[in-house]
Amino acid sequence: MMAAMEAPIRVEQLRIVPANEASWDDVVAVFGTRDYPARCHCQRFKVLGWFWRDSTPEERTEMLRAQTACDEPDAAATSGLVAYLDGVPVGWVAVEPRTAYPKLRTMPIPWRGRDEDSGDDGVWAVTCFVVRKGYRGRGLTYALAEATIPYARERGARALEGYPMITEPGKEVTWGELFVGARQVFEDAGFREVSHPTLRRVVMRIDFDHSTISERHDEGEP
Repeated sequence: MMAAMEAPIRVEQLRIVPANEASWDDVVAVFGTRDYPARCHCQRFKVLGWFWRDSTPEERTEMLRAQTACDEPDAAATSGLVAYLDGVPVGWVAVEPRTAYPKLRTMPIPWRGRDEDSGDDGVWAVTCFVVRKGYRGRGLTYALAEATIPYARERGARALEGYPMITEPGKEVTWGELFVGARQVFEDAGFREVSHPTLRRVVMRIDFDHSTISERHDEGEP
C-alpha cells in the first residue's frame, strides 16, 4: 500500500478542472487545516502591505472562497485549477491574469532586468501550487503546470509566466518558499527563462501565437 501511495502520478490519471467547477469542501481538503497553505490560502500576492499584519486567517479564507467561485460552474471567472485523482481532490494551482495580483505588480523582483508593463492584463501568471498532504513528492506540480497552459491560452492570454525557485539536489527548500513552484517544473512544461532577478529565483514564460492557433483551427487541425 505504501509503495502504491508513493508511486509517481501520471497526467492521464488526473482530472483537472477550473476551481469554480469544484466544491469549496474539495478546495479546503487540498489546502488542509495546518501548514503554510492553510495559513496563506493563496493570498501572498493578493494582499497589499505586510501580509501577516494586514490580513487575518479568516479574511484570507474568505478571499480565496470568493476568488475561486467554488460550486458555481457558470461563474464568469475563477482563480485556479483543482486536480482530482480517482475522485479525490489532491492539488491546486493558481492561474489568472497577472493584474489580479496587486502585490505582484508592486514587487521589484518580477520586473528586475526586463522592460515589462505590469498593467498588461493580456499576460497571465501562475503563482501558487498546493499539493494535498499525503500526495506530495509524486510529480503533481508537473501536471498542474502543464494544465495552466491550455487553460490560459483558451481564455485569451497572450502570454503566461511564473516566478519559480531554483532547487538544488540534496538541498531542502521549505514548503513555504516553494509555493511558487520549482524551475524544473516550468521547464518541463515548456516555459523558457526570460530573466534571473535573484540568485534563487527566475521568471519563466510562454508567449502564445494566437494567429497560428486560429489558422490551424480554421484548417481543421487540432
